[in-house]
Amino acid sequence: MNKFEQMSMMVQSNNGYLFTSEVEKAGISRTYMLRYVKENDMEQASHGVYVTEDTWPDQLFIIQKSNPKVIFSGETAAYLNGLMEREYSEICVCVPSGHNGARLREKGIVVRQENAAIYGMGASEITTNYGNVVRAYNKERCFCDFVKNRSKYEVQTYQTAVKSYMRRNDKDLSLLIGYADALKIRDEVMKYVEVLV
Repeated sequence: MNKFEQMSMMVQSNNGYLFTSEVEKAGISRTYMLRYVKENDMEQASHGVYVTEDTWPDQLFIIQKSNPKVIFSGETAAYLNGLMEREYSEICVCVPSGHNGARLREKGIVVRQENAAIYGMGASEITTNYGNVVRAYNKERCFCDFVKNRSKYEVQTYQTAVKSYMRRNDKDLSLLIGYADALKIRDEVMKYVEVLV
């Protein structure tokens, strides 16, 4: 298999995306990659990310591939989990403590740093509207984050997310309470569990 065929396989397996990092891992030079991009009329979607003409750029997928430590949180995770009807107003992510989120903030992304004990808690793989898989907090972690950071959300957004979670048949209350314990908000979460269940 030649280098162009390898890159075609990458594009196919990545739903129309070509990532410079993956090309370089395969031992293909940037010169070959740029020639492939030009010959296939691909567009640059972001630094190190190219898309085919017929691919709609998936902003969340691009952010995830460019920043593997990112976990989508807040309104973004709530939307991905189906806890909100309208799309998020801003992209929210969590990164581990000590991670430099300056480049993300420059793009208008809300970055929250979490300590190692709770950073990965509730992280799961979720499919975006474009069919790409990203890491985001699950619905139980979203619920806890909304309760913990209630003052940071609009009242309507907050109420929609909380009520949507409590109406779901697939909620895991024991997992929710475990997260609430770890986040030290058990009493606040229990108020909702007792009233809304």
